[in-house]
Amino acid sequence: MKKAYLVTLLLCTFLMNCSTSDEDDSNVTPQDETPTVDDDTSNDDSSDDDSSVDLSVYKKIYGASDIYVEGDFVVIEVDGLPDHGSPYYQDTEWSSRYEAYNSNDFHLNPNRISSFDRVVKLPLNPQEATNHQPTSLGTMGIAVNGVSFYNQYAGPNNQPLTDEIFSFDQYNGHPQRSGEYHYHLEPVYLTSQDTIGSEGLLGFLLDGFPVYGPRENGVAVTNDDLDDYHGHSHATEDYPDGTYHYHITAEDPYINGNGYYGTPGTSTN
Repeated sequence: MKKAYLVTLLLCTFLMNCSTSDEDDSNVTPQDETPTVDDDTSNDDSSDDDSSVDLSVYKKIYGASDIYVEGDFVVIEVDGLPDHGSPYYQDTEWSSRYEAYNSNDFHLNPNRISSFDRVVKLPLNPQEATNHQPTSLGTMGIAVNGVSFYNQYAGPNNQPLTDEIFSFDQYNGHPQRSGEYHYHLEPVYLTSQDTIGSEGLLGFLLDGFPVYGPRENGVAVTNDDLDDYHGHSHATEDYPDGTYHYHITAEDPYINGNGYYGTPGTSTN
């Protein structure tokens, strides 16, 4: 009995010595440890983080050099050069894109196509505006190939396109004085593409609402089918839950009517 007690006592003493031999390593409490931070799960509410924003519809703007989210806006950067030929490429650094237009009604204006760094900001969540702003001269929207949309006027004081229309090339575009190529009418190069067609998405106006082609469900869209702003609301292929959208028509005002349906973003270069 005494022998068994002695063995037990010796064993306990040995175990106590082992438990105190690593005291320096075990003297760190959990509160003293530096936590490991997982960047993917950190609570970062940065508005510039577009990881949770679906940009797929905006990525149809294949002429963009960059597309990203900045606050409450989708930012689209383009150089403005049309991806199709034009007589307005004559005598430019892109003269390899020159394409003659031999229509008797066509009159080449003195301007030539130039590139530029344009930054377009569209509202990420467009809404109908309380006060509808009129479109101004210059860029009122952007086509999927990066070319600007202009309104239905040729210049100040709401001058009609009556004479200017004869300077439009075979794809319904032309450059203004500083060389910015743009469309006032249907961009027929885009609507002739199998991937887009006359019913497809052609771009966006600055208020963030999409622009569709001149046909819908196989039927030509007329001004009578649209509201004062040249659009209407229902589901589309890109917006299955429905959205307001503009349509290009063959009649004036062609792309937009009495101003933006929503609140426009900005276009700078």
